[in-house]
Amino acid sequence: MLRSVGLLWLLLPGLAALEPLSVGLAIGVASALTGYLSHPSFYCNYVECCPSAAKRLDAEALKVQLNAKLFGQHLAKDVVLKAVTGFSNNPSPKKPLTLSLHGWAGTGKNFLSQILAEHVHPAGLRSKFVHLFLATLHFPHHDQLRVYKEQLQNWIRGNVSACPRSVFIFDEMDKMHPGLIDAIKPFLDYYEQVDGVSYTQAIFIFLSNAGGDLINKAALDFWTSGKHREEIQLKDLEPMLSVGVFNNKNSGLWHSSLIERNLIDYFIPFLPLEHRHVKMCIRAEMTARGYAVDEQVVQAVANEMTFFPKEQKIYSDKGCKTVQAKLDIHEDVMRYTKAKG
Repeated sequence: MLRSVGLLWLLLPGLAALEPLSVGLAIGVASALTGYLSHPSFYCNYVECCPSAAKRLDAEALKVQLNAKLFGQHLAKDVVLKAVTGFSNNPSPKKPLTLSLHGWAGTGKNFLSQILAEHVHPAGLRSKFVHLFLATLHFPHHDQLRVYKEQLQNWIRGNVSACPRSVFIFDEMDKMHPGLIDAIKPFLDYYEQVDGVSYTQAIFIFLSNAGGDLINKAALDFWTSGKHREEIQLKDLEPMLSVGVFNNKNSGLWHSSLIERNLIDYFIPFLPLEHRHVKMCIRAEMTARGYAVDEQVVQAVANEMTFFPKEQKIYSDKGCKTVQAKLDIHEDVMRYTKAKG
């Protein structure tokens, strides 16, 4: 808009020398050009714009990406896909969508939240409408709790005012000061507006390692009883998970009003990853680096990972978190194989 108005001002000195008809025509052309350049369909091709409430999330594209890139998490994929699709298709949600993702490091919590953010705002974490909070970076001092609460409220209020479909991701919830997250309780509640601002189109995502031990034990119990992990359903884990993090002083949600008021829509468990899932991560990383999948390298990297329990060695204790670093050691082999072609 500013550029087009500026263009009109640049034209004005020359307009004085023209006949009235010519002046009128020139002003008309300039006005039309101003309208065209400021039209959202043109402007938003060059500047990131907040999506309108009418824009729906491409559920099929999200499903394809989750299936292709997130391994061993049938529960998380299914729940998140249904939750965000239903939320996106609802013309008048009563509250923001609030998801709490739990599980050990390397199981895909950050990865899934990034994929989801990219499907709401294509720029993903680079988008000015996607906001990532890290407990150890943004809220490091426990004696500053009151200041953090006020800053957090102001930040969320200001950004939702600018874009109702803002996405807020809170990582390291298990390192967050107890009580801090309750500062945003009014924004997650069933209010049409809070101080003139509606939060009902926003998405809030909490990421936490808390509850990981409970999830791992449940997964191991299924394995011990001879059941497949794909038989695990959300109802088998969610009640236990919500109670567990509510009573865990190191969860960031200890005795939280968000749980008491049932403002978290889903507690989503991320299961520990087995050998086969780690190998899927290795293959995906090799492909992403432009190499053909070499099963000898895949096996070599998998052999360098550590697994638990000590006797059975079923689950990776770091998920896929160290796959990239482990694969770096084999870079020369992959480069040589690629050169041989």
